[in-house]
This record gives sequence, structure tokens and C-alpha cells, in this order.
Amino acid sequence: MKKGIEIPQAIIDAIIRQSCDELPNEACGLLAGVDGVVKKHFPLENIDHSPEHFSFDPREQFRVLKEARAEGLRILANYHSHPSTPARPSDEDIRLAFDPDILYLIASLAGEQPVIRAFARTAEGGMSPVEIKKG
Repeated sequence: MKKGIEIPQAIIDAIIRQSCDELPNEACGLLAGVDGVVKKHFPLENIDHSPEHFSFDPREQFRVLKEARAEGLRILANYHSHPSTPARPSDEDIRLAFDPDILYLIASLAGEQPVIRAFARTAEGGMSPVEIKKG
């Protein structure tokens, strides 16, 4: 099982804000850092403009990868929101979580309070929860 991820509260707040701002659609983005500690948040456009799934623009994603590398950071996680469902991976989320070296965060707006959870891809192809430490 992967270790947890440490995310500064300001970045958690920014993910929640983005998720709310992009309603009714899913929001998405990447988190970069070192040694499991997030240093930078990269909100991306959901080019699907859908409340049920998301896709990154490959050009925008490549720009973020280059920027992160130039700053000595690596991509630690991708994230997306679930506007009306819980913070757990959907079948589609599991199917599309192909990179075992990053974590997958889901921000749910389904309840009274937003919930963010992190997941790692398992060797069997599923997803298992990992701890989010607030920095």
C-alpha cells in the first residue's frame, strides 16, 4: 500500500473552491511536489464539460508536466470532483486510473460538507484508500 500524501490546507481549500466554481461539471487538476508532500496545485480544464466524467487537455497537461519538472517537482496525484456522488472511485475512475505511481483524489460535493479522499491503484487493478495529511 502506498503511503499517504500531505496536502497544505490552502491547496485543499483551492480544490474545493474550484469544484464548487465548476458545478454542475466535474473539476480536475494535478498536484505536484516531492517526497509525498504537495507543493503546487495545477487546476486544469475539464474538456468534457460533464458532471459525470472528465478529461484533461493533453497540451495543457504537457505544459503542467514541463512546468513541474522545471521547478524540481513531480506529479504526485491527479484529482477530480464528484458533484453529486460520494468521494469513492466510480467504475470509470478505476478503469482510467492506469498510473500506479501517482495517487487519485476525489472531492465530493454530495453531502453537507465537501469531502476529499485519496486512493492508490492496487496491483490487482482496483483502488485502495490512502491517508491525506493536512499540512
